[in-house]
Amino acid sequence: MEILLLSIYAFFAWLVFFKFKWLPWNIVSQVITITLPIIGLTVLILILNIVAPSSHDVRVINYVVPINPAVRGLVTEVPIEPNRPIKKGDVLFKVDPTPYEIAVTNGQANVLSLREQLRSTQAGNEVTMTKLGLARKRLGQFTELAAAGAGSKFDQEQTEADVQGLESELAASTANEDKIRAQIASAEAQLTDAEWQLSQTTYYAPANGVVIALTLRPGAMAVPVPVVPAMNFVEDEQWILAIYQQNEVRKIKPGQEAEIAFKMYPGRVVKCKVDSIMWATAQGQLPIGSMNVAGGVAPVPPNCLAVRLVPDAKDKDIFLAAGAHGAGAVYTDSGREIQILRKVLVRISAKLDWLILKLH
Repeated sequence: MEILLLSIYAFFAWLVFFKFKWLPWNIVSQVITITLPIIGLTVLILILNIVAPSSHDVRVINYVVPINPAVRGLVTEVPIEPNRPIKKGDVLFKVDPTPYEIAVTNGQANVLSLREQLRSTQAGNEVTMTKLGLARKRLGQFTELAAAGAGSKFDQEQTEADVQGLESELAASTANEDKIRAQIASAEAQLTDAEWQLSQTTYYAPANGVVIALTLRPGAMAVPVPVVPAMNFVEDEQWILAIYQQNEVRKIKPGQEAEIAFKMYPGRVVKCKVDSIMWATAQGQLPIGSMNVAGGVAPVPPNCLAVRLVPDAKDKDIFLAAGAHGAGAVYTDSGREIQILRKVLVRISAKLDWLILKLH
């Protein structure tokens, strides 16, 4: 753009000084003629960098989810293909469920056995309570007869011993019933855990996306180790980040117009809107202890901030490869009169992307 403006300026200077000779071509006019475009272009570019800041580092970033199986097992099935679209909920892989099915069966049998013990204990308690009620009634009768001199003191004492024995038996049986209830609660928790582990033998896609490099094959051992994922799942959701120096974003606001020229689409200008500015980067976070602080969805160069852009209008559904790179600009609410210059520059940059500068 600067060359174009200088060419236009040089053409008019030629007309004035050489073609029509309206002004003399002396040392004063020469200094003025040469100095004026330098100062003018410098001021224009400085203002343009404020009202329509450009970035030559625009990145397309996708979420990458490391797929770690929750349970250990032998992989029996991998029904997906690499680099093919996958819908949310599609099966990614399966591990051998046999050990976990056995655990569920054993857990179910254990719960049923304990519940049967509980029912038997409860039935025994009911019988003991009936006997205890009858013994207490007989004790009252023998006590009245003994007090009136019409009954045997021995019968009264024997009945008292029977009542005490039944009460001790009932207390022990009630304690055993509580113990069985606790065992049932523990067995049910173990059964729930076994059922959950069984459900984890089939792993489903967490979102729409694709698996780029698929190395997992049937016969491999899948283990829940975070540092060695079974596969990496690339989600379809994308972030378009324009990287700016910190002093360039002071006039950028959400909702403003932006344009990007991606190298994967030579000659095309992608219309966007500013979604937000990522005001926190790794350089602004202080690690505590031995913790490693992640700097967002992608590393941002020092002293820079990232502006998230969202494709707009007819470019909403444009396909962008993860890792696509380009250049672009944001058009702020100021200096709209000269923003046309930045739009011309963006389009020239897009046309230059057609050039493939290599000798082989």
